[in-house]
Amino acid sequence: MSRFLLVVLPLQGHLYPMLAIGQELARAGHDVVWCGPENVLRPLVGPDVIVHPTGARAYRRYDEMGMAGVRAMWDGYLIPFTRFTLGPVDEAVLEHKPDVVVTEQYALAGALVAHRHGIPWATLCTGTLELTPPEDLVGFEDYLADKMAQAVAMAGLSDEPIDPRFSPHLVIALMTPGLVGDAVLPDRCVLTGAALGTRPNAPDFPWHRWDPDRRHVLVTVGTLVGHMIGDFYDRAAAVLAPMADEVQAVFVTSGVAAESFPDDAITAELVPMLDLMPKLDAVVCHAGGAVNEALTFGVPMVVAPVRAEQVALARQVARSGAGIEVPILDVTVAELDAAVRAVLDEPDYRRNARRIGAEFTAAGGAAAAAAHLVELASGT
Repeated sequence: MSRFLLVVLPLQGHLYPMLAIGQELARAGHDVVWCGPENVLRPLVGPDVIVHPTGARAYRRYDEMGMAGVRAMWDGYLIPFTRFTLGPVDEAVLEHKPDVVVTEQYALAGALVAHRHGIPWATLCTGTLELTPPEDLVGFEDYLADKMAQAVAMAGLSDEPIDPRFSPHLVIALMTPGLVGDAVLPDRCVLTGAALGTRPNAPDFPWHRWDPDRRHVLVTVGTLVGHMIGDFYDRAAAVLAPMADEVQAVFVTSGVAAESFPDDAITAELVPMLDLMPKLDAVVCHAGGAVNEALTFGVPMVVAPVRAEQVALARQVARSGAGIEVPILDVTVAELDAAVRAVLDEPDYRRNARRIGAEFTAAGGAAAAAAHLVELASGT
């Protein structure tokens, strides 16, 4: 059996797919060691799994969108996170001697340290921005090239031709051809669909309030962008309240104060997404991690992206026919109403969402990703 070191980015949407793949590797009998903040990982991986701690670095919320948001993300969090974790990741590699390092795409230290030590490494792309950046992100490629050069120099590898976002050995992308279309992907890139596993920290849900005789729409903007959505929740509530006889809304508040939720809406700070998704008729979201979760279960969407990485995914969803993209700050109540009614009532949206879900199933998800990693470890 092989030993894998999994280097994580400790943000929920980036962490859960890595967790699912780690679970598959462990289930197959491989030795899995984690590298990341122990207070984040321990509740997910359990008390007996090895966690090589990196300590935690605060995530600074930022308000910028578009390329300004990309710069804020890299300059304010990802480059400092790389600098902060290079030492702990190097210690983990020296101590645990992995056969393969598996690193989340934005956890650049995993790639840089593995390259430095000559260890095969794999990139896990939990998002789509780096793979299929929107054309209107002017200067994206040049800016990222500069950031990669900065990260490489930080690791003492300035003379090495390496892009730590993309492994030359294996790139695992959590999508399928129905989403990426004809985009040019990196060499050695495999499309596995969504990686969904067991989530030990799944929150409780007030199922006693669930009305089985109505359709259900989930509204969520995740955990990081609630301060950037204006009065979007109020507009969504204004759309869903008149539908109350036929549709029960579920709002993931995520710290957002909305004063006009429908009276019988279910509201919760967090919800057990994988338990909830199979019961939903539509999702209104910001095009974050909920997209892959919804597509897995064939649920059509209204996607209202906030940041550049979400715009990239929202456009894939819209092109696939599995949902409708709307501008989160500017969409009117009437426009949002039309979009929600369309994904609820027009069968093509659900049909296309189910088509992508079938692609996800065929691609293999976490089990397929684990199999590719085992193949890399074996040297074949």
